[in-house]
Amino acid sequence: MLTFRKACWTFTCMIKAMRIDIITILPQLLEGPFNHSILKRARDKGLVEIEVHNLRDYATNKQKQVDDYAFGGGAGMVMMIEPIDRCLQHLQSQRQYDEIIYLSPDGERFDQPMANRLSTLQNIVLLAGHYKGVDERVRQHLITKEISIGDYVLTGGELPAAVVTDAIVRLLPGVLSDETSALTDSFQDDLLAPPVYTRPAEYKGWQVPDVLLSGHTQKITEWRQQQAEERTRQRRPHLLDDENDN
Repeated sequence: MLTFRKACWTFTCMIKAMRIDIITILPQLLEGPFNHSILKRARDKGLVEIEVHNLRDYATNKQKQVDDYAFGGGAGMVMMIEPIDRCLQHLQSQRQYDEIIYLSPDGERFDQPMANRLSTLQNIVLLAGHYKGVDERVRQHLITKEISIGDYVLTGGELPAAVVTDAIVRLLPGVLSDETSALTDSFQDDLLAPPVYTRPAEYKGWQVPDVLLSGHTQKITEWRQQQAEERTRQRRPHLLDDENDN
């Protein structure tokens, strides 16, 4: 009979690794996030492949130009369609992609349900924008989805790409040592996570709630649910409104 550890290892080996390809003009910005902590362990276990592609490698001139002035004038440069199309054609010649995603301030707001959905896919592309954005024809003809991580503007799409990747990868089977941990994160059930405490039970006169020290599982569960609802009501009331609308 297989031990529990060996059974988990066997199950993990049967899962085909998710593939995330990131297209960027600044690949150096993504070296750190993917080579440490949970993301590194997920890659080392073969649970996810993360490949970063330098868009300049697909430029057609000696200057490796990937941007140009906007038609009609105005400040700022625009990412050209041709290098992006050449890169995507190269990637798509090797595999089929479930989503080709452009990281943009005016894309669909990224949230936990979206991370959950994306984590069930096999292959995705993340295109990191820069300057004034990409030629509109990229958005009209080459990508399948647009994502924003918030209503603000960053220098480029590399940090959003790292955020989206982290949120997706931690949900993959076998990535977290305790897979139930991801299921109790904030937003998984339209609630914020309840307060958490650890040792010491008393510090500078500040006490851990007695219920958490009681050992009474049902009371602890009820307390956590109540605290989650109260924290959500105070800090993210729209989550409760959305739940009531459903």
